[in-house]
Amino acid sequence: MKSTLQYTDRKGGVETLLWAVFPLGGLGLAWLGQAGFAVRYGDMRLLIDPYLSDHLAKKYRGQQFAHRRMMPSPILPEHVRGLDWVICSHRHSDHMDPETLPTLAQNNPACRFVVPRAEHDHVLRLGLPDERLSAVDAGEELPLVEGLRLKVIPSAHETLEVDERGYHRFLGFLLATDALVVYHAGDCVPYPGLAEQLKNASVDIAMLPVNGRDAYRRSHGVPGNMTWDEAVSLCREASIPCMIPHHFGMFCFNTLDVGEMRAKLKTAPRQLAVCVPRTDRHLCFGVCKRGVMA
Repeated sequence: MKSTLQYTDRKGGVETLLWAVFPLGGLGLAWLGQAGFAVRYGDMRLLIDPYLSDHLAKKYRGQQFAHRRMMPSPILPEHVRGLDWVICSHRHSDHMDPETLPTLAQNNPACRFVVPRAEHDHVLRLGLPDERLSAVDAGEELPLVEGLRLKVIPSAHETLEVDERGYHRFLGFLLATDALVVYHAGDCVPYPGLAEQLKNASVDIAMLPVNGRDAYRRSHGVPGNMTWDEAVSLCREASIPCMIPHHFGMFCFNTLDVGEMRAKLKTAPRQLAVCVPRTDRHLCFGVCKRGVMA
């Protein structure tokens, strides 16, 4: 049995997490907004689903869903250096940003990009070099650095979808160290077998989208995600002790109201630690023999 999971909330945001010295053995997370996170493990620097531009605001300017940012990007893509990996869960531009990814590739020549195999050709059209792509599908594993592996599972952005070759269009990821397992759902709703997969993987931390879904958004081409209650229920069913909600506060038409979130926090189960992320803070997680943050 694993020791008790502990975490601390440190000031400094994503820049501190990416460039400051970070102890081996622990795992650092910083929110980039929407579903984006920066991850630090030892000397390894990794971004998941970074949406750091205003691409969607430009694309949908003047339309019903204008996609204007409710929060600024905590870091500009041209300022990111020393990056080792970028992971994208699916094709939507707030997860696979057409403006951010080429800039990261240009300024980080050693960085590799993990993308769904279903979107390999799309990523090439964005300008990413083929030799630096790691195209993956559900059920596969990839070593990222010594002591850290990436395991890929399906996600259901309202539905489980595959392309004509059978490759999943939406992916979730398990970042697994010897001490911690972190799940990033990408965009996802609960689907049969998901809780069992996560329970079998002994997930410690679940990063889950909580903006919900409804017929109105769906009818306008905006697929949704878990509700807050569904995310909490998933953690309970999968015996996950810590939840980090995301996919809120970016676009006014597709978010969970902050006041509603605060009310929901008061009713969260005692055995579930909920860490609501902020772009000006980063979270440090660790496990040690006495169950204290290392």
